[in-house]
Amino acid sequence: MNIHNLSEKNSVLHHFLAEIRDVNVHNDRLRFRKNIERIGEIMAYEISQTMNYQLATVQTPLGVSEIPLIADQVVIATVLRAGLPFHNGFLEIFDSVENAFVSASRKYNADHTQFEIVVEYLSSPSIEGKTLLIVDPMLATGGSLDLAYKALLTRGEPAHIHVACVIASQQGIDTAIKLFPKGKTTIWAAAIDPGLNEHAYIVPGLGDAGDLAYGEKL
Repeated sequence: MNIHNLSEKNSVLHHFLAEIRDVNVHNDRLRFRKNIERIGEIMAYEISQTMNYQLATVQTPLGVSEIPLIADQVVIATVLRAGLPFHNGFLEIFDSVENAFVSASRKYNADHTQFEIVVEYLSSPSIEGKTLLIVDPMLATGGSLDLAYKALLTRGEPAHIHVACVIASQQGIDTAIKLFPKGKTTIWAAAIDPGLNEHAYIVPGLGDAGDLAYGEKL
């Protein structure tokens, strides 16, 4: 299974990562969402280089040009709600593909010490034989990714799977390696952090991506 950690090479990506992690920038929700979107665009471009292409003929005003275009049928699947800005970044690159949405969220007990992950909603086209991009900004324990993937499999068996996240924990990466078929899965992360705290948040991470993008929830 191929694992790509984009922060291992220097690029402008580091500037966007720095801002989404910075507590001094966190009160600017617009900037947070925009930076997540930018990271999605960068990652989508990187993923596009691994896809299958076929030559297409394009008529120009002065002649004919042959251009290789993506041959894969692509579906972008997002875990709500934190995944929406990330999803928008991918759509800026893959602007005519199909889309799927899964609601998978943590449900905490009264004192916020334990939680279960619940899938409440799925909207998806068939993914049978297609290239599935599961985009979720935070890969912490891997629990929501597990349930989202199982929900999506009710819509078919994809030909290839790309798991894309902004920040992953090493535990989340290890879970994804066990969860997804090795011969047809690629994992992408803008950064991989070493661990989780007692509340299963990534450390150093950035906090709750959904709250930072859209405000606190009950």
